[in-house]
Amino acid sequence: MSTSHQAAGQPASVPGPWLAVFSIGLATFSVVTTEMLPVGLLNPIADTLNATVGRAGLMISLPALLAAFFAPLVVLASGGINRRTILRWLLVLLIAANIASATAASMNGLLAARVVVCFCMGGIWAIAGGIAGRLVPQASIGLAISIIFGGVAAASVLGVPLGALIGDAFGWRTAFLAMALLALLALILLIRSFPSVPAEQAVTLGQFAEQLANPKLLAGLLVTAMLVAGHFMAFTFIRPLLQTVSHFDDNWIGPLLFAYGLAGIAGNFLAGSAAAKHLRPTLALNALGLTAAVILFSWWGATAVSGGLITLLWGLAYGGVSVSLMTWMMIAAPRSIEVATSLYIATFNIGISLGAVTGGQLVDKYGLVTNALMAGATTGLALLVIARVKIRAEPTP
Repeated sequence: MSTSHQAAGQPASVPGPWLAVFSIGLATFSVVTTEMLPVGLLNPIADTLNATVGRAGLMISLPALLAAFFAPLVVLASGGINRRTILRWLLVLLIAANIASATAASMNGLLAARVVVCFCMGGIWAIAGGIAGRLVPQASIGLAISIIFGGVAAASVLGVPLGALIGDAFGWRTAFLAMALLALLALILLIRSFPSVPAEQAVTLGQFAEQLANPKLLAGLLVTAMLVAGHFMAFTFIRPLLQTVSHFDDNWIGPLLFAYGLAGIAGNFLAGSAAAKHLRPTLALNALGLTAAVILFSWWGATAVSGGLITLLWGLAYGGVSVSLMTWMMIAAPRSIEVATSLYIATFNIGISLGAVTGGQLVDKYGLVTNALMAGATTGLALLVIARVKIRAEPTP
């Protein structure tokens, strides 16, 4: 992969590139945890603000759709602004959005704050995803991307239980204030460690048009849509799957989902190192594991032991998907990484929404098992695309 442009002229006071990478990982953890927070706080927020649970649910569905729109918009609007400056201001906005959420007097006010969160999420993902190659040597890009997206994976594990834990102990408003403090910590670390990263060139609509005609990038976006939509078709309903198919008691669901998340973090780091050298085999293996996991629920998931093992396989496989797909974007568009990243994030979030909606329709009409089989068929189609597209990382010198 020839996308490394390690920042030159880094001042001596900056502790080093890996602390800068970690600061981005903490930023992604902060914004995705903020996104996930209302899942564990839905009922108390609805009760406090005199809203229906259905309307309060917009706090969850809104971010995915708007982040898909905001990611390309932030890249376009950023022009020639230093990427360090953009990340700083996005974290400032995230802090403000969390404070506004904590002090909201109505559901309309809280939803307005969530729109700002969507903007921050799309922007931080778009900038952070493509910046690893400018911070560390080429041989370390895979690990750097793993750390950045490890923030996403960790937030997916900890976001809901962390929000529920703080909310139950101190109230839901305190949970949002805690996220403001976490974002402040990320901002301080970024200010202390992040080198100047000038924009290589201002992004234009013409570059977006050029990349939308890039067959390897389009193939990667298609794989993204299939894997993410298929995953969320099934994962949205993993709790009822575990309860009705594998017969888990309610008390075991939380610990099992936490174990799923830990497996996902492990998969993220395993795939990050492997994808940088062997992209297609790594992504194919993750897609195969994901497909097998969701299909096996209908064939082999009827006991707690088998259901638990399948859930761990699911987490391990899906954990490697994001970092592998991000590597695909960098290889497919090495001169337009931010454009490719923003399109990837847009596709990823659209896949979340489409998967959840489609899964809901299938579950209502045909049941959980049929939905799982259709989800497996969807992720399985991605394997066909991976097999046909010749894309690989350049060997590391």
